[in-house]
Amino acid sequence: MKLPPLSFFPFLVWFKLITKNSLKADMLAGLTGAVIVLPQGVAFATIAGLPPEYGLYTAMVTPVIAALFGSSFHLVSGPTTAISIVVFSAISHHADPGTPEFLSLTLTLTFLAGVYQLAFGLARLGALVNFVSHTVVIGFTAGAAILIASSQIKHITGIFVPKGESFFHTWIDLYQGIGTLNFYLLLIAII
Repeated sequence: MKLPPLSFFPFLVWFKLITKNSLKADMLAGLTGAVIVLPQGVAFATIAGLPPEYGLYTAMVTPVIAALFGSSFHLVSGPTTAISIVVFSAISHHADPGTPEFLSLTLTLTFLAGVYQLAFGLARLGALVNFVSHTVVIGFTAGAAILIASSQIKHITGIFVPKGESFFHTWIDLYQGIGTLNFYLLLIAII
């Protein structure tokens, strides 16, 4: 089955539909999306163990690529919490966060993920997502939320937990360090 070239470049179809009014509305929507996505990008880069500027780069480049080659007119694309956690957990066992080796491995992982994503897109395998049950998605989301909370609780308690610890080791370290709990920090975090 031969696919038309326009199916690989959706922007060639919708580019003709842009008017002065729709461009103004799109610019406003883009600005609104940027106000939300840019600070999130910094936070997600920190969660992934990367310098904050990499979150800004990701937040700026991803929406442009998604707008040109994506299939949705209404989707705000950018870095996500789940991806940040997966990147951190995949790379932190091989290199210490913040080191040049960690950054190099992260960029390699990102490149390989992009190659796979491009290959899956060209092979039209996106429909496979329809076979993932809603229960699996909810479980993944809940698991990601627990991992995020666990990785950030050291910042609201002031208890030292080494970077790159597993979920269980993080909670063991938190329990063992309960004597060093910073009540002022915890109070500010609760407020």
